Amino acid sequence: MIGDIRTGASFYHCISYCLEDKKELTEEQKSALSQRDKVQHKNRAEVLEYNLCFGDKTELASQFREVRMLNRRIKNPVFHISLRLAPGDELTRNQLIEIGRACASEFGIDDHQYVCVLHKDTREQHIHIAAKRVGFDGKVASDSQSYKRMADLCRRLEKQYGLTEVLSPRKFLSTEERKLPRHDIRKERLKEDIRQTLQSAHSYDDFKIKMERLGYKLIKARGIAFVDSKKVRIKGSEVGFPLRKIESITSAQSKLADTPRPITSWLEIQAGNLDRRNTANAFNVFPAATPREAYNSLDALLSPERERDEDVPYEISGRRKKKKRRRRLSL
Repeated sequence: MIGDIRTGASFYHCISYCLEDKKELTEEQKSALSQRDKVQHKNRAEVLEYNLCFGDKTELASQFREVRMLNRRIKNPVFHISLRLAPGDELTRNQLIEIGRACASEFGIDDHQYVCVLHKDTREQHIHIAAKRVGFDGKVASDSQSYKRMADLCRRLEKQYGLTEVLSPRKFLSTEERKLPRHDIRKERLKEDIRQTLQSAHSYDDFKIKMERLGYKLIKARGIAFVDSKKVRIKGSEVGFPLRKIESITSAQSKLADTPRPITSWLEIQAGNLDRRNTANAFNVFPAATPREAYNSLDALLSPERERDEDVPYEISGRRKKKKRRRRLSL
């Protein structure tokens, strides 16, 4: 389980994000993402619990602001909390409500106004809590050491509900745990999306359009970067697909599309079902290559580039840390 907690100033914007679909996604993008991930991007929010409040986003924001007037000195009266389960973990609706209540109790807002919402637009279950830090007595819930408290809460909930144990935020890990490689789900998903898109993209513009349909924004300069729906920016080189590789693949796909006949399988040619002379031009993308070699070359292009040894921390790779040579001054 991964938890996140933030403070803010606007009740309305926090509640709107929790209760509504993502505004930056078009209906076409919602449909494409839902089919790809088998999730629900349209009507993604389900309210699990109202605590001392009720109504739609406008009514909730108005109720929160009324109580907030009991303490006008606080600049950030909003708590926005999110809890995400690890891949493969799943809880019932009642268990998710219990987790929301446990989180509210941990941060001292169990007797404050808050709304707990389940989002259905990701493969992993995750909930959001939009809460008011100011209580009915005018006192403010503390956000001191909030990341450490959240990490401790997640570890307790994992044990209580038999969930997958996830590493705590890096700042609070031990020296040994910091050496463990992290599995970044976001990068893995981007890598697979790029690979799947490149298989059918016949030009860079075609590749860009198809990636934008999946909810990515492309930034092309000397290299290429992808910005997902969460506004997270990832370089193409970080997932094994730098700009030069993407352009090479789209160029190869374009040449294959211009051939008079599509590339046919090596087995069909060997079986004598097709005339070798008619299929010879289909492989001019890779000069002096047999059909099998043409396939292998394209597959090799579509494979993400491996990390260089220099990019992997020496604690993980087992390599010795390189020592800088000291220059000797000649007299």
